[in-house]
Amino acid sequence: MQRMQLDFEGPVAVLKFNHPEVMNAVGAQMLKDFAQALEAVKNKSNGARCLLLTGTGRGFCAGANLQDDSNEDKPKQAGGTLRGGYHPLLFELRGLEMPMITAVNGAAAGVGMSFALMGDIVCASRGAYFLQAFARIGLIPDGGSTFLLPRLVGWGRAVELSMLAERLPAEKAAEWGMVNRLYDDNDTLMDGAMSLANQLARGPRSLSLIRKAYWNTWQNSFEQQLELEAQLQNEAGASADFQEGVQAFLEKRDAEFSGE
Repeated sequence: MQRMQLDFEGPVAVLKFNHPEVMNAVGAQMLKDFAQALEAVKNKSNGARCLLLTGTGRGFCAGANLQDDSNEDKPKQAGGTLRGGYHPLLFELRGLEMPMITAVNGAAAGVGMSFALMGDIVCASRGAYFLQAFARIGLIPDGGSTFLLPRLVGWGRAVELSMLAERLPAEKAAEWGMVNRLYDDNDTLMDGAMSLANQLARGPRSLSLIRKAYWNTWQNSFEQQLELEAQLQNEAGASADFQEGVQAFLEKRDAEFSGE
Protein backbone atom coordinates (compact mmCIF):
# COMPACT_ATOMS: atom_id res chain seq x y z
CA MET A 1 0.00 0.00 0.00
CA GLN A 2 1.34 3.41 -0.99
CA ARG A 3 -1.16 5.80 0.55
CA MET A 4 -2.33 3.92 3.64
CA GLN A 5 -0.20 2.46 6.42
CA LEU A 6 -1.47 -0.54 8.36
CA ASP A 7 0.15 -2.00 11.46
CA PHE A 8 -1.17 -4.61 13.86
CA GLU A 9 -0.20 -3.76 17.41
CA GLY A 10 -1.47 -6.75 19.32
CA PRO A 11 -5.26 -6.83 18.93
CA VAL A 12 -5.38 -3.24 17.60
CA ALA A 13 -5.22 -2.50 13.87
CA VAL A 14 -3.65 0.95 13.46
CA LEU A 15 -4.56 2.37 10.06
CA LYS A 16 -3.10 5.69 8.93
CA PHE A 17 -3.78 7.94 5.97
CA ASN A 18 -0.30 8.17 4.52
CA HIS A 19 0.19 11.05 2.10
CA PRO A 20 1.47 13.79 4.41
CA GLU A 21 2.73 15.94 1.52
CA VAL A 22 -0.90 16.86 0.78
CA MET A 23 -2.21 16.60 4.36
CA ASN A 24 -3.45 13.08 3.56
CA ALA A 25 -5.90 14.26 0.92
CA VAL A 26 -7.67 11.31 -0.72
CA GLY A 27 -6.79 10.31 -4.27
CA ALA A 28 -7.53 7.25 -6.36
CA GLN A 29 -4.58 5.26 -4.99
CA MET A 30 -5.55 6.01 -1.41
CA LEU A 31 -9.09 4.77 -2.06
CA LYS A 32 -7.71 1.49 -3.42
CA ASP A 33 -5.29 1.12 -0.53
CA PHE A 34 -8.01 1.91 2.01
CA ALA A 35 -10.18 -0.88 0.63
CA GLN A 36 -7.24 -3.29 0.68
CA ALA A 37 -6.41 -2.34 4.26
CA LEU A 38 -9.96 -2.94 5.46
CA GLU A 39 -9.91 -6.43 3.96
CA ALA A 40 -6.75 -7.14 5.98
CA VAL A 41 -8.32 -5.71 9.13
CA LYS A 42 -11.38 -7.95 8.71
CA ASN A 43 -9.22 -11.04 8.15
CA LYS A 44 -9.55 -12.89 11.45
CA SER A 45 -6.09 -14.41 11.08
CA ASN A 46 -4.59 -10.97 11.76
CA GLY A 47 -6.19 -10.93 15.21
CA ALA A 48 -7.60 -7.40 15.13
CA ARG A 49 -10.40 -6.66 17.58
CA CYS A 50 -10.39 -2.86 17.32
CA LEU A 51 -9.57 -0.42 14.51
CA LEU A 52 -7.76 2.86 15.19
CA LEU A 53 -7.83 5.30 12.25
CA THR A 54 -5.54 8.34 12.19
CA GLY A 55 -3.22 10.27 9.87
CA THR A 56 0.51 10.67 9.35
CA GLY A 57 2.17 14.06 9.61
CA ARG A 58 0.27 17.23 10.50
CA GLY A 59 -3.17 16.27 9.24
CA PHE A 60 -5.82 13.62 9.70
CA CYS A 61 -7.30 13.87 6.20
CA ALA A 62 -7.75 17.05 4.16
CA GLY A 63 -10.58 15.72 2.00
CA ALA A 64 -10.37 14.86 -1.69
CA ASN A 65 -7.11 15.50 -3.51
CA LEU A 66 -8.22 17.98 -6.17
CA GLN A 67 -4.88 17.68 -7.97
CA ASP A 68 -4.99 13.89 -8.18
CA ASP A 69 -4.52 12.65 -11.74
CA SER A 70 -3.58 9.06 -10.95
CA ASN A 71 -6.80 7.59 -12.30
CA GLU A 72 -7.35 8.25 -16.00
CA ASP A 73 -10.55 6.22 -15.98
CA LYS A 74 -12.23 8.05 -13.12
CA PRO A 75 -15.87 9.00 -13.71
CA LYS A 76 -16.54 12.37 -15.28
CA GLN A 77 -19.31 13.02 -12.75
CA ALA A 78 -18.42 13.58 -9.09
CA GLY A 79 -21.32 11.41 -7.99
CA GLY A 80 -19.82 8.46 -9.82
CA THR A 81 -16.61 8.78 -7.83
CA LEU A 82 -18.64 8.77 -4.63
CA ARG A 83 -20.64 5.69 -5.59
CA GLY A 84 -17.67 3.73 -6.88
CA GLY A 85 -14.95 4.82 -4.46
CA TYR A 86 -16.14 6.37 -1.22
CA HIS A 87 -19.50 4.73 -0.57
CA PRO A 88 -18.15 1.15 -0.46
CA LEU A 89 -15.58 2.26 2.12
CA LEU A 90 -18.20 3.97 4.27
CA PHE A 91 -20.41 0.89 4.13
CA GLU A 92 -17.44 -1.27 5.14
CA LEU A 93 -16.68 0.99 8.11
CA ARG A 94 -20.33 1.02 9.20
CA GLY A 95 -20.53 -2.77 9.04
CA LEU A 96 -17.17 -3.42 10.69
CA GLU A 97 -17.53 -6.15 13.30
CA MET A 98 -15.27 -4.48 15.83
CA PRO A 99 -15.13 -1.11 17.60
CA MET A 100 -13.55 1.78 15.70
CA ILE A 101 -11.70 4.75 17.15
CA THR A 102 -10.61 7.80 15.18
CA ALA A 103 -7.68 9.91 16.39
CA VAL A 104 -7.90 13.33 14.73
CA ASN A 105 -4.36 14.72 14.78
CA GLY A 106 -4.89 17.78 12.59
CA ALA A 107 -7.16 18.92 9.78
CA ALA A 108 -10.23 16.76 9.18
CA ALA A 109 -11.74 18.49 6.15
CA GLY A 110 -14.30 17.53 3.55
CA VAL A 111 -14.68 13.78 3.31
CA GLY A 112 -11.86 13.54 5.87
CA MET A 113 -14.31 14.97 8.40
CA SER A 114 -16.77 12.25 7.42
CA PHE A 115 -14.17 9.55 8.01
CA ALA A 116 -13.36 11.08 11.40
CA LEU A 117 -17.01 11.05 12.47
CA MET A 118 -17.38 7.36 11.56
CA GLY A 119 -15.52 6.46 14.74
CA ASP A 120 -17.48 4.98 17.62
CA ILE A 121 -15.23 7.09 19.82
CA VAL A 122 -13.71 10.23 18.31
CA CYS A 123 -10.48 11.47 19.88
CA ALA A 124 -8.77 14.71 18.90
CA SER A 125 -5.82 16.89 19.85
CA ARG A 126 -6.55 20.48 20.82
CA GLY A 127 -4.77 21.69 17.69
CA ALA A 128 -7.04 19.71 15.39
CA TYR A 129 -10.01 21.15 13.55
CA PHE A 130 -12.96 20.07 11.45
CA LEU A 131 -14.02 21.75 8.21
CA GLN A 132 -16.96 21.26 5.88
CA ALA A 133 -14.95 22.60 2.96
CA PHE A 134 -17.35 21.73 0.15
CA ALA A 135 -19.06 25.11 -0.30
CA ARG A 136 -15.65 26.72 -0.79
CA ILE A 137 -15.34 24.93 -4.13
CA GLY A 138 -19.00 24.90 -5.12
CA LEU A 139 -19.91 21.37 -4.01
CA ILE A 140 -22.28 19.92 -1.43
CA PRO A 141 -21.22 17.93 1.65
CA ASP A 142 -20.76 14.23 0.99
CA GLY A 143 -19.28 11.15 2.62
CA GLY A 144 -22.42 10.83 4.72
CA SER A 145 -21.87 14.15 6.49
CA THR A 146 -25.43 15.36 5.79
CA PHE A 147 -26.60 12.23 7.63
CA LEU A 148 -24.10 12.27 10.49
CA LEU A 149 -23.82 15.96 11.33
CA PRO A 150 -27.47 16.84 12.13
CA ARG A 151 -27.67 13.76 14.34
CA LEU A 152 -24.49 14.67 16.19
CA VAL A 153 -24.77 18.44 16.57
CA GLY A 154 -28.33 19.36 15.52
CA TRP A 155 -29.85 20.78 12.35
CA GLY A 156 -28.86 24.42 12.84
CA ARG A 157 -25.21 23.75 13.60
CA ALA A 158 -24.92 21.23 10.77
CA VAL A 159 -26.30 23.65 8.18
CA GLU A 160 -24.13 26.46 9.53
CA LEU A 161 -20.97 24.35 9.28
CA SER A 162 -21.83 23.28 5.74
CA MET A 163 -22.92 26.65 4.34
CA LEU A 164 -20.36 28.94 5.98
CA ALA A 165 -17.50 26.43 5.58
CA GLU A 166 -15.74 27.74 8.68
CA ARG A 167 -13.21 25.84 10.73
CA LEU A 168 -14.56 24.16 13.85
CA PRO A 169 -11.77 23.87 16.46
CA ALA A 170 -11.53 20.56 18.27
CA GLU A 171 -12.41 22.16 21.61
CA LYS A 172 -15.66 23.55 20.23
CA ALA A 173 -16.36 20.20 18.53
CA ALA A 174 -15.99 18.54 21.93
CA GLU A 175 -18.45 21.02 23.44
CA TRP A 176 -20.91 20.18 20.66
CA GLY A 177 -20.59 16.43 21.20
CA MET A 178 -18.66 15.60 18.01
CA VAL A 179 -15.50 14.67 19.91
CA ASN A 180 -15.51 12.23 22.84
CA ARG A 181 -11.97 12.69 24.16
CA LEU A 182 -9.76 15.78 23.84
CA TYR A 183 -5.97 15.69 24.31
CA ASP A 184 -3.39 18.44 24.67
CA ASP A 185 -1.19 17.41 21.73
CA ASN A 186 -0.67 14.65 19.19
CA ASP A 187 1.61 12.61 21.44
CA THR A 188 -0.93 12.41 24.23
CA LEU A 189 -3.64 11.91 21.59
CA MET A 190 -2.05 8.73 20.29
CA ASP A 191 -1.27 7.45 23.79
CA GLY A 192 -4.86 8.03 24.86
CA ALA A 193 -6.40 6.64 21.68
CA MET A 194 -4.23 3.51 21.86
CA SER A 195 -5.19 3.01 25.50
CA LEU A 196 -8.87 3.18 24.57
CA ALA A 197 -8.33 0.91 21.58
CA ASN A 198 -6.63 -1.72 23.72
CA GLN A 199 -9.44 -1.49 26.27
CA LEU A 200 -12.04 -2.08 23.57
CA ALA A 201 -9.96 -4.80 21.93
CA ARG A 202 -10.06 -6.73 25.20
CA GLY A 203 -13.82 -6.35 25.36
CA PRO A 204 -16.53 -8.93 24.62
CA ARG A 205 -18.05 -9.96 21.31
CA SER A 206 -21.09 -7.87 22.23
CA LEU A 207 -19.22 -4.62 21.47
CA SER A 208 -19.67 -5.23 17.76
CA LEU A 209 -23.36 -5.95 18.39
CA ILE A 210 -23.72 -2.73 20.37
CA ARG A 211 -22.19 -0.95 17.38
CA LYS A 212 -24.72 -2.59 15.06
CA ALA A 213 -27.63 -1.68 17.32
CA TYR A 214 -26.71 2.00 17.44
CA TRP A 215 -26.17 2.29 13.68
CA ASN A 216 -29.63 0.82 13.09
CA THR A 217 -31.41 3.01 15.63
CA TRP A 218 -31.31 5.96 13.21
CA GLN A 219 -33.54 4.21 10.72
CA ASN A 220 -35.69 1.94 12.88
CA SER A 221 -39.00 2.61 14.54
CA PHE A 222 -39.22 1.96 18.27
CA GLU A 223 -40.87 -1.40 17.60
CA GLN A 224 -38.19 -2.37 15.08
CA GLN A 225 -35.43 -1.39 17.46
CA LEU A 226 -36.92 -3.48 20.27
CA GLU A 227 -36.99 -6.48 17.93
CA LEU A 228 -33.41 -5.86 16.85
CA GLU A 229 -32.34 -5.69 20.50
CA ALA A 230 -33.95 -9.06 21.10
CA GLN A 231 -32.22 -10.60 18.08
CA LEU A 232 -28.81 -9.20 19.02
CA GLN A 233 -29.29 -10.22 22.65
CA ASN A 234 -29.86 -13.79 21.46
CA GLU A 235 -26.56 -13.61 19.61
CA ALA A 236 -24.73 -12.10 22.56
CA GLY A 237 -26.24 -14.59 24.98
CA ALA A 238 -24.98 -17.49 22.87
CA SER A 239 -21.39 -16.23 22.88
CA ALA A 240 -18.47 -17.64 24.83
CA ASP A 241 -17.82 -14.13 26.13
CA PHE A 242 -21.21 -14.04 27.86
CA GLN A 243 -20.41 -17.30 29.61
CA GLU A 244 -17.01 -15.94 30.64
CA GLY A 245 -18.55 -12.68 31.84
CA VAL A 246 -21.06 -14.45 34.07
CA GLN A 247 -18.44 -16.83 35.42
CA ALA A 248 -16.07 -13.96 36.17
CA PHE A 249 -18.85 -12.08 37.96
CA LEU A 250 -19.66 -15.10 40.12
CA GLU A 251 -15.99 -15.66 40.89
CA LYS A 252 -15.45 -11.95 41.60
CA ARG A 253 -12.62 -11.53 39.09
CA ASP A 254 -12.01 -9.59 35.91
CA ALA A 255 -13.37 -11.26 32.81
CA GLU A 256 -10.95 -12.40 30.11
CA PHE A 257 -12.90 -11.99 26.90
CA SER A 258 -11.85 -13.71 23.68
CA GLY A 259 -14.09 -11.84 21.27
CA GLU A 260 -15.98 -15.06 20.49
